[in-house]
Amino acid sequence: MLRPRIIPCLLVHQGGLVKTVEFKAPRYVGDPINAVKIFNEKETDELAVLDIDATVHQIEPNFKLIANLAAECRMPLCYGGGVKRADQARKIIGLGVEKVAISSAAIERPALIREASSEIGAQSVVVVLDVRSGPKGGVYEIWTHNGQRNTGRSLVDVAQEVESLGAGEIVINAIDRDGIGKGYDLDLARTVRQAVHVPITLLGGAGSLHDIRLLVEACGIVGAAAGSLFVFKGPYRAVLINYPNPSAKDELVMKALPTH
Repeated sequence: MLRPRIIPCLLVHQGGLVKTVEFKAPRYVGDPINAVKIFNEKETDELAVLDIDATVHQIEPNFKLIANLAAECRMPLCYGGGVKRADQARKIIGLGVEKVAISSAAIERPALIREASSEIGAQSVVVVLDVRSGPKGGVYEIWTHNGQRNTGRSLVDVAQEVESLGAGEIVINAIDRDGIGKGYDLDLARTVRQAVHVPITLLGGAGSLHDIRLLVEACGIVGAAAGSLFVFKGPYRAVLINYPNPSAKDELVMKALPTH
């Protein structure tokens, strides 16, 4: 039976894990390998690790870090950051990673999606779309380079294009909700769910398990990704890696999904 996936999303900056707010002010939260070990113990559904330096600084993926993460990780791992060529994607998969995420490069050169899909299989190609609600009647627009460049293109158009090119999954990252913890943008979630047929994951805004429940109620079988929710705890946002136990996950899914 297919189930919603609850996915911690970890950001790598200058070799360490950080958490941002609206893609700004990265705050150090720990060592990537130690975080993976803790999430292993908590039987996490899946893990996403995104290097936020690679694209901005035009550098290759950190293959040494990727190899270390893959060797330690006991759950499916998605890695993104700096992937511009299909051979890089193949090398990452060869290191033991299940999925490769492509973001800015997929917008600048869409043919990369088809090339990567041919090289490693569509099921392993994830396209991450960073979005903001634009001024044109609230249309969601695609931004790149850590939210620094507005492409002026609509989310729906780009999502349908990357699906047609062979993306096996689309991650929608809501820039304006990053690190805020006030809930997912459910209108955004519904918009992309209705536009494409491939699996989707929403990122940006989760502040509680209740927010994840609302997302699943709105979209059904979906990936619910979050950063702050799984690395901070309490009103003072102390760094504490956490994740719902199996019974809490089961209860969330049972309440959120329709019974018929």
